[in-house]
Amino acid sequence: MLTTQFSHASKLIFGCMGLGGNWQHQPYTKDDLRLATVAVEKALDCGITVFDHADIYTNGNAEKVFAEVLSAQPDWRNNMIIQSKCGIRFEDNTGPKRYDFSKEWIAASVEGILQRLHIEQLDVLLLHRPDPLADLNELAACLSRLHEAGKFRYLGVSNMHRYQIDALKQHLTMPVIANQLEMSLGFRDWVEDGLCTNSPLNADNGYTSGTLEYCQQHAIQLQAWAPLAQGKYSGNGPANCPTSQLVNTLASEHGVSPEAIVLGWLMRHPAGIQPVIGTTNPQRIAACAEVANLALSREHWYQLFESARGQEVP
Repeated sequence: MLTTQFSHASKLIFGCMGLGGNWQHQPYTKDDLRLATVAVEKALDCGITVFDHADIYTNGNAEKVFAEVLSAQPDWRNNMIIQSKCGIRFEDNTGPKRYDFSKEWIAASVEGILQRLHIEQLDVLLLHRPDPLADLNELAACLSRLHEAGKFRYLGVSNMHRYQIDALKQHLTMPVIANQLEMSLGFRDWVEDGLCTNSPLNADNGYTSGTLEYCQQHAIQLQAWAPLAQGKYSGNGPANCPTSQLVNTLASEHGVSPEAIVLGWLMRHPAGIQPVIGTTNPQRIAACAEVANLALSREHWYQLFESARGQEVP
């Protein structure tokens, strides 16, 4: 858990991708600022202390509006762990959408993040998506310079498998403390990998085998993006979905929200997965936070798993 580095790290992470308005390169509005303020305050009220950004979120406006929220409520920063990601470049006049771990881009990106957030140091910097053209010696040297200059405290990655992390670590003088991956009841390859070993069912698994165990063995915090599977089982999916019906039944039995059941399924795993919730709706933030009152049984965990996968375990 991030509690190894931060004693006040929450089990849930607030994802800031929905802050700052739209993605049309327009300034955020007063309404966007009000929405951000309400959402951040609700997250803090619910005990959420980790806030997840990326330099691309609403083309930088997510970080800018977050900074304005904190400028009005500076005391909130004392209870926060702020992380941001970089490395993705959208199509521009120099090229197509791409990933860029060059020393020039990473250094400029980190400076941009700090400027937009109006802070001097990130708590955690994450590399957003692996760059096939990365020179790991150059990348590691750049990260070391930024770390020594106090630009970030800890380093993490996102969307990387075990071999990519291990290759990067060979060049680093600092640990990798987090890996953010898509993980949910709707995206279960990370479970299927271990469960279906030595089975034809594993042939088309898109998850690199052993990544879950590697992160556990090396104290790398697993963070789950899209942990609610876009609400597939907690309100946004078809009403006649058997898994949605089961989620609602269990929510009623446990006296919690459907969101808490879906998140609780993730968090029941001994890897200590931290879900990154992306909603800005105060009611849904509170619904997600109800997972703190939930302890799913082994039987209910397998019941949900079997329902979502559409067949019993091998």
